[in-house]
Parts: sequence; structure tokens; C-alpha cells
Amino acid sequence: DVHGYDFVNNDGAPMDDHYHGTHCAGTIGAVGDNGIGVVGVNWQVSLVGIKFLNAAGSGSTSGAIAAVQYATAVGCQLTSNSWGGGNFSQALLDAITAAGGANQLFIAAAGNLGSDNDAAEFYPANYDSPCIVVVAATDHDDQLAAFSNYGATTVDLAAPGVDILSCQPGGLYQPLSGTSMAAPHVAGVAALLWGRFPALGAATVKNRILT
Repeated sequence: DVHGYDFVNNDGAPMDDHYHGTHCAGTIGAVGDNGIGVVGVNWQVSLVGIKFLNAAGSGSTSGAIAAVQYATAVGCQLTSNSWGGGNFSQALLDAITAAGGANQLFIAAAGNLGSDNDAAEFYPANYDSPCIVVVAATDHDDQLAAFSNYGATTVDLAAPGVDILSCQPGGLYQPLSGTSMAAPHVAGVAALLWGRFPALGAATVKNRILT
């Protein structure tokens, strides 16, 4: 596992055979000022590919747990989680809590149902853990995107998530919309903070983002 791990095929080659993860990774860390493609929030960042969703974009809770545990084991400072669905899982919450205990942030997409997460729970965004940062999506007018979930107590902030141009497998580029596109903007900001202030605790990084 040089580059990360693929929990779908159980090997060390987490190549994106969907498209979604590549798009999110580009928003976090595409190199800037090189005249090629797009620019990420953080131009110099180390990314670990951790795959538990298959070519159709679906996966299991057990795969999600394994992915979070892997990120903790290899020392990732944060995970960017542009995925959601399924019921409450105590085992997944325990894995997220353990990640927080290892000074890691769990950046989560709020969901694309246009609903209130305070009233209708959406996981993993709705897990109750201090290390989670939940991100809604805004449009080009800095207004809440029509599809974006929201929540006065369960969603922390919003970031651009409409017509976001980013990377695709094979050296291509494509605009996509969703809270999946918003979450990696915040992950990139957290990485910038840690790059400038490497001794910060996860709680402090979260607090600085939210304030």
C-alpha cells in the first residue's frame, strides 16, 4: 500500500474507476500556477487514496469503517468524506471517534436531498463526534444550493458546490455539483492550516475554520 488502499478489491492500488474521488482530490490538491487544468485549494499536499466505493459509486458500511481505520493507522490528519447513506452504525461512529482521538478531522458532505439534517438524519454527517465538520453547498451567489442539505445544529458551514470544475480520471476535467464538491474545499483549507501551523490540534483547526 504505497499510495493507499482499495477495500473493494483488497489491494494496494486504489485507482478511481468511477470519477467522483478524482474530482474531490483535484479540488483539495491540484497543483497551481503550472498552466495545466485546474487549481486545488492546497497546491502542495500529500493525498492518500482510500477506496471503499466501487465503479458504480456504492459501498458498504464495513468498507467505510475499514477506510476510516486505515486513515487513522497511516497517520492521516484528516479524511474528506464525500459520501453518504445508510443507517446509524455504532461501529462506524466508534471508528470516527477513534480517528478524532488520533488528532484527525472527519470532513463530511451534508448530503444532496435538500432536507434538514436536524429533522432527518443523514450519515455520516449526522454522527455526533467533535472531530466531524459537516459541509453544505453554496452556489455562485453564495446562497445555499437548492439540492444541499442544511441544519442549524447538524451542519457547520457551507462551501462552493455548484458547477465545480475539477479533475477526472485519464487527465480529463469536468464540472460537477453537490455537497461532495463542497467538502473537499474545506478539507483543503484544513490542510493549509496544518501546513502553516503543524502543531495545531484537530479541535483548534476546526475552531479556526468555523470562526
